[in-house]
Amino acid sequence: MTGATAGKTPGGALLARLAELRERVAGLVERRSADDPTAADPLRGLYVTPETARRLAAQAPGEAERYIGERFEGQANAGEPADEASDPSRASDRSVTLAGRFGLSALDLHILLAALAPDVDRGFEPLYGYLNDDVGRRRATVALALDLAGTGPYEPAARARFHPAAPLLSGGLLVIEDEDRPLPGRALRVPERVVAHLLGDDGLDPELGAGEVELMTAGQPPADPAGSDARTEDETFAGRLAVLASERPLAVHLRERRPGTAAAPVTDGLRRAGLPVLRYRPDGRRGDGTGLAGALLREARLRRAAVVVGPLPEQPDGLVRALAGRDVPVIFFGSEPYDPGWAPDSGLFALDAPDAGAAADEVWSTELGVVDDGFDLAAAVAPYRLGAAQIRRAARAATALAAFDGTPVTAAHVQHSARQQSAPLLDRHARRIRPAVGFDGLVLPPEPQTLLHELVQRARHREKVLGEWRLRTGGGRGRGVVALFAGESGTGKTLSAEVVAGELGLDLYVVELSAVVDKYIGETEKNLERIFSEADRTDAVLLFDEADAVFGKRSEVKSSHDRYANLESAYLLQRLEAFDGIAVLTTNLRANIDEAFTRRLDLVVDFPFPDAEQRIALWRSCLAATPCADDLALDVCAKEYELSGGAIRSAAVTAGYLAAGRGEAVSAEDIRAGARREYRKMGRLVPDASPLWD
Repeated sequence: MTGATAGKTPGGALLARLAELRERVAGLVERRSADDPTAADPLRGLYVTPETARRLAAQAPGEAERYIGERFEGQANAGEPADEASDPSRASDRSVTLAGRFGLSALDLHILLAALAPDVDRGFEPLYGYLNDDVGRRRATVALALDLAGTGPYEPAARARFHPAAPLLSGGLLVIEDEDRPLPGRALRVPERVVAHLLGDDGLDPELGAGEVELMTAGQPPADPAGSDARTEDETFAGRLAVLASERPLAVHLRERRPGTAAAPVTDGLRRAGLPVLRYRPDGRRGDGTGLAGALLREARLRRAAVVVGPLPEQPDGLVRALAGRDVPVIFFGSEPYDPGWAPDSGLFALDAPDAGAAADEVWSTELGVVDDGFDLAAAVAPYRLGAAQIRRAARAATALAAFDGTPVTAAHVQHSARQQSAPLLDRHARRIRPAVGFDGLVLPPEPQTLLHELVQRARHREKVLGEWRLRTGGGRGRGVVALFAGESGTGKTLSAEVVAGELGLDLYVVELSAVVDKYIGETEKNLERIFSEADRTDAVLLFDEADAVFGKRSEVKSSHDRYANLESAYLLQRLEAFDGIAVLTTNLRANIDEAFTRRLDLVVDFPFPDAEQRIALWRSCLAATPCADDLALDVCAKEYELSGGAIRSAAVTAGYLAAGRGEAVSAEDIRAGARREYRKMGRLVPDASPLWD
């Protein structure tokens, strides 16, 4: 690097400053050695001679140790900000920018330069060893750094630059070591990240690079049609927030209705506004995350970046207090409500993130492009409540799946990828069923069939009807869809719930009541709250089988058991009001369900016992893929044995095993044997052999 170009790069500018510092160090060495009788002693610094002791004892405090440099004369003891931006020779000097971002004075900047000199130029080590009068101490001390600036630790204003709240220390630019020594003799160290930044290194701080913090540079992120309607970007929620953050520091808690739906649009908005983003995801590996707060704020100031933090840990107050109220834009997000006690004096304010809304269809269309005309994209993705970033990931995954299968993108590819983005954790509390049956495999009278189709339409269009059209009632009611399936055992309630989930492209989760109901007071409500909260955040159909066990009628309070049972019902009534997911309750006896629950239901579907014609259709549906004899006399069996759909399926399975054991196709006798066995299981009288079977 030539002298002409040395100052045109950040590293060259820093080296030029160090050259000036070397001149000052040389001057101070000359002054000290002029009247030091031990200056030429090769063992100087390892012991104190009597001559040195007498000289130090005779020296007045602060006398002859001051080296006033032209650069700091008149402001060395002041906290005036460093003002060198007008000097063209400093155009590439990052220290000038650093001073402005951290609020450093000229004295602060000099202290920083003196402290980092040995980290860049080893020639300063022996010089500092001499000036410290200790060959083993080769870093600048507090006293030495101030001596080079023409002041000393006896000046209160200069001493204040080393206070923990002063810019150098609070900004993480300087570390004072040797805690057991008096302040003037304590060594100064500059973190490697600061040295690297001043030399022109823009890599992420290794302390932050363990996977918890991601750097997103400023610029144009992928287009987000969620904000591309008739409004400009700055008029959208994320755009307005980004513009405000680019104009002044702020601290915001952004509450999401669903995890992951708000952070990505806000991050994209910040990047479009010209701000790099440090995306911090506390994962619990470092406690509550406060240990990274200092390095995170320092990195944000070095880059003039915004910090986006979330989801927050269970106890977020320490992390929020550490990051909020600084001169850095910080946006916290999560599904938990804002607590004013987190950081009461930081100026933190709370906002509710808007829903993705109908613009999600535009994001899907943009990401997938032209899809096969064989399916309706809008209908396929309607049940999923995903944010723009989640939709982009799902669209990429769907395209990859289609390429793997060697086919165009289909509804199955899209829905499979969307389910992965929903990331349900309901497996802990419920049993997952991947739907494998559709409406064509369902045998029901016209009325319940119509109601099931209506249930599917409600689930698909609830965001439009309840959100855009504002047909949702008040009182904090959610956007959930809740239906009751009532009918005798085996009439198709659970199967119908599976059909509804399959039609929507969602998984079905059957709540295991044994894992919910608890003998201890209050535990049942806690278990149900976990299920409802997780169902609110994911895209799935929740099935409460035998729901009258928890949704039963309230009774007159005659004992403490009645009182607490009624409390459970009251909690469920309130929770259903605020539910945002899709739930199906089933019961064998509709009269057992409390009337207050019935009022809160969107649909009640009654499943009648199948008549003879429907039983014939059920037999044929169950045996559709089974090798059968020519004449099974299914009409005779359907008339003679009054079985529900579930019992007919069990009888068909029995007939299949009997035929498989003989190595033959299913015969009429196998069908009859299966039906008779179901009658015996139910404790019913088995009819005598009918001549119609002959």
